Amino acid sequence: MNNAIKIIRNEAKLEEIIKKCNICYVSMVDEGKPYIVAMNFGYKDKTLYFHSDQKGKKIDVLKKNNVVSIFFTADTEVFARHPEVACSWRMRYRSVVVNGVAEFVEDYEEKEKALLILMKNFTNEPIKFSKPAIDNVLIFKVKVQDWRGRSFEY
Repeated sequence: MNNAIKIIRNEAKLEEIIKKCNICYVSMVDEGKPYIVAMNFGYKDKTLYFHSDQKGKKIDVLKKNNVVSIFFTADTEVFARHPEVACSWRMRYRSVVVNGVAEFVEDYEEKEKALLILMKNFTNEPIKFSKPAIDNVLIFKVKVQDWRGRSFEY
């Protein structure tokens, strides 16, 4: 493997990368074909939380096959070792891939907790949700079954 590429196994470093991200890419399989969506998320205690409309393609796919792989990338930066040499241009990055199983959250209090965790990614302001907002949103969570990270040029 290239010396510029480093494998990340340390859980604290994996979490650090995830916490730097505003969105991630959730991949799933739809009748034998790959399907991927960009989503915002919340993260706490090796669990990812997602919110969605009650209906839509991703929900239909997850109801049929709830195995997912989730990709995060942070600290991206284009640079050149020698600006006049095309092949010396590179992209620094840190990334994490999480594998797990999506579980739909039905419990009202757990849904509210998930939404609060999700909002922590965007603000430290106090947040309140109305009962209709919580009742009408679909929440699913993915507990980390396995994860791995990688960095390039860091």
